[in-house]
Amino acid sequence: MSATQPAARGGWNARFGPTAAWRRTVWGEVLGEFMGTFVLIMFGVGSVAMTVAALNQSGRGPAPFVTQADWLIIIFGWGFGVTFGVYVAGGLTGAHLNPAVTLALATYRGFEWRKVPHYIVAQVAGAFVAAAVIYGNYNAAIDSFERARGIVRGASNSVPTFSIFATFPARYYGSWPGPLIDEVVGTALLVMIIFALIDTMNQPPRANLAPIAVGFIVMAIGLSFGGNSGYAINPARDLGPRLWAWIEGYGKIAVPGDYGNINSYMWIPIVAPIVGGLIGGWVYNFFVGDALRARGEPPRPGVEARGRTVEDFE
Repeated sequence: MSATQPAARGGWNARFGPTAAWRRTVWGEVLGEFMGTFVLIMFGVGSVAMTVAALNQSGRGPAPFVTQADWLIIIFGWGFGVTFGVYVAGGLTGAHLNPAVTLALATYRGFEWRKVPHYIVAQVAGAFVAAAVIYGNYNAAIDSFERARGIVRGASNSVPTFSIFATFPARYYGSWPGPLIDEVVGTALLVMIIFALIDTMNQPPRANLAPIAVGFIVMAIGLSFGGNSGYAINPARDLGPRLWAWIEGYGKIAVPGDYGNINSYMWIPIVAPIVGGLIGGWVYNFFVGDALRARGEPPRPGVEARGRTVEDFE
């Protein structure tokens, strides 16, 4: 038996170790996108779980959203989540973490189309698994909150705890164009500014500050555009946790997203960010990027050609 153990270890290392051949292919990048998105959702959805259920049920805070300052917990949670997610995956994939970003990069920046499906599946999977972990961590607080409020999952009164996981439209909307436009505008801003940050002919951040800058973008969008539709601005961020919420019994509130004022809503945080991302990329190119190239602006000195966000010390 001992004679076979070295071979078994060698087989494991060959298949899954750091020198495994597949790690140098798109499958290695898939793991990076999965983990980066996982980190993003852990901090983002975790901040919503804290605000909605954990703080008040633990006795560490009053009822959720008693003051508008509660929104800042969520803003900071998503901002830090994006920053840390980009730091985790940036050196491997550039840290798209968002199908809208992936599609915009493929359309305007030469990202390989053959990789697009792999990245999107990894992003949705990372978001789904993170939502499951958050639920496992906060299920006692969520259950306590629901019992205290008489919430029945899948009923209209379950939107507060469902909102821990996915987005929904504000009550003042009676049809889908309003939240659709809101998501398009928010994601267009996100992608437009990301394109500015990664454009070596513009003024890209240096000293590994790009992840922090991207986190600030998400925080600014949440502060300025978050109230109308919950600023999904990322199809994976909404779809992955939404599917987990559906599994946990939120029924039609999760899928297809029936909220009374707007029904069958779940397509909006998927389609609108994709459209917004494509618009944002085009706007940046038309108004800024193409002008820089037409003028023959050289890349800024000290900026890495591949746009990596971490330095290789090996």
